[in-house]
Amino acid sequence: MPDLFGAVVRPLVTEKSSVAYQDRKEYTFRADPRATKNQIRQAIESLFGVHVVHIRTLQQRAKRKTRGRSQGTIPRWKKAYVRLKDGESLPVFEG
Repeated sequence: MPDLFGAVVRPLVTEKSSVAYQDRKEYTFRADPRATKNQIRQAIESLFGVHVVHIRTLQQRAKRKTRGRSQGTIPRWKKAYVRLKDGESLPVFEG
């Protein structure tokens, strides 16, 4: 099991995540695949000092990649969509 600070790996800032923020005020994070929703909630609340209202998670499956003659795999990872209490925001996503 990941520790509290290992549950959330990094924020994801992509076009799709910025649209989710504008439409539904959801922040997107890359999380440890073994982390549960409660661990992700506790990590975000303690790291950023905000209140989490709702979390959705999904598993991104592993993919096979080929470069020239060598093959490898990109490991699986977890994506977490986090909605905060009204009026709160994260400075990481505010450009």
